[in-house]
Amino acid sequence: MVGLNLNSASGHVALRILFRMASVGTASADYRTITQACGYFDRSERGKLALSGSEAATFLQGQVSNDVEGLAVGAGCYATFLTPKGKMLGDVRILSTGDELLMDTERVALQALFNMIRRFSLGYAVELHKRTLEQGLLSLLGPEAVAVAGVEYLPAEENAHGPASVAGVQARAIRTDTGIDLLCDAGDVEALGARLEDAGAPAVGETAVECLRVERGRPRYGIDLDDTVIPQEAGLNERAVSFTKGCYVGQETVARLYYRGKPNRNLRGLRLSGHAEPGEELTFEGRAVGRITSVASSPRFGPIALAFVRREAPVGAIVSVGSGDGLTGEVTELPFR
Repeated sequence: MVGLNLNSASGHVALRILFRMASVGTASADYRTITQACGYFDRSERGKLALSGSEAATFLQGQVSNDVEGLAVGAGCYATFLTPKGKMLGDVRILSTGDELLMDTERVALQALFNMIRRFSLGYAVELHKRTLEQGLLSLLGPEAVAVAGVEYLPAEENAHGPASVAGVQARAIRTDTGIDLLCDAGDVEALGARLEDAGAPAVGETAVECLRVERGRPRYGIDLDDTVIPQEAGLNERAVSFTKGCYVGQETVARLYYRGKPNRNLRGLRLSGHAEPGEELTFEGRAVGRITSVASSPRFGPIALAFVRREAPVGAIVSVGSGDGLTGEVTELPFR
């Protein structure tokens, strides 16, 4: 950049612009990789726990919203931990290995879930194990993920899982909505990443991965979800709730809303007229109707967002975003299409 003093204010602005342009270019390339081929993203920071013991499934069945006792070996489910009033304390993926129930969750929810399990499992034949630092987790994303991982044998159902060997590195392969997760020993993460790159799956950045998540309408605890949210408001009933299992914490509220009522708000998509920020308020016909939780700049859909939107602003409504500078969003169903 000839003639520009990078220590000056204008130089700092220029550097920020160049960095943003480079980031956008990288994100676009990463997005093509994970939508047309395959790339991997390191999610090893996720919280990981395991339950063992003869009453592990019985205990967890009374704590989470999905059917744990119904899991066959090699199957899994997505579930929520709830308060007695049906509000979310965290979400969790549960995998049955036959010997253990493996769980992983957003790191922000880990300690609260660990404390709750430890407290309420007293009196059960259950042992709780910490695995966060002992295990790594790499996500393969894209249509070629199954071939790269070499796990064509896995059933196509989400959360189906089994052993895998990626060029000699041992892992547990888990079906996801976008590809395959590989759970491995923490000491093998670097070697596994190198093997994946050798197989044609490069590392990709968080921007593209989050963009794909927003497009698919998958909320994250700690970003879109918190302890004010009931699963049905976030569109999680189909994935996370069993209405045929026995009692669990928070069941009464979840069942009553499902059978007798409608949520006052729902997780929706927004097609934005420009860039927005998480936390910005939404207004419709002069009334506050919601708030943005996640944003993305999608190569396919343009600027988009996830937001909890009240019923007063139905799908198709145009809402105002933020402080009235003309930014708008069209309320849409999820996933984006």
